[in-house]
Amino acid sequence: MEKIVEALRKNGFTVTECADRKAAADYLAGSISGKTVGMGGSMTLGALDVYDRLAADNTVFWHQVTPGDDVCVQADNAQVYITSANAVSEEGYILNIDGRGNRTAGTIMKKERVIVVVGENKLSGPFPQALERARNVAAPLNAKRLNKKTPCAADGKCHDCASPDRLCNVLVVLWGKPSWCEQMEVLLIHEDLGY
Repeated sequence: MEKIVEALRKNGFTVTECADRKAAADYLAGSISGKTVGMGGSMTLGALDVYDRLAADNTVFWHQVTPGDDVCVQADNAQVYITSANAVSEEGYILNIDGRGNRTAGTIMKKERVIVVVGENKLSGPFPQALERARNVAAPLNAKRLNKKTPCAADGKCHDCASPDRLCNVLVVLWGKPSWCEQMEVLLIHEDLGY
């Protein structure tokens, strides 16, 4: 883990470590105020139960609470964007696979601050292992959870299918902090969260 934290910092990411989900939720609620906040689809963020706390002091857009394309666009255009990752490689690369691309776009569009919330279970070995994790762990579990009609939802393995329900249409790899993002932070939580 120390090697990954060091690699993330070398790649320009700020790293904040939290002991557990409660500490992470406290950190997020305490460090964001008076902003528009977008949240990407994420079981990890859902486990933090932080939406209502953020909404008390901010205008929050999250399609898991208010479904719709307009909410996704508002989230992508927010001052602060919070999401998770499907995997983080030992080189400090952050990987996300997405179906529509809204969650991945939110991490690379111009923002004051992007926060990538990551449980320890998302930490991986070298880049090929991180990609394997994103494609054959996170994507199939999300497809199954969302009742998608994809081969991976049935057997837990990516088939590089052409299903209209396919969730892995977009892959974004953050090799480093995008140059126009003022701050990109990895919030590393020392417990297993999400897929």
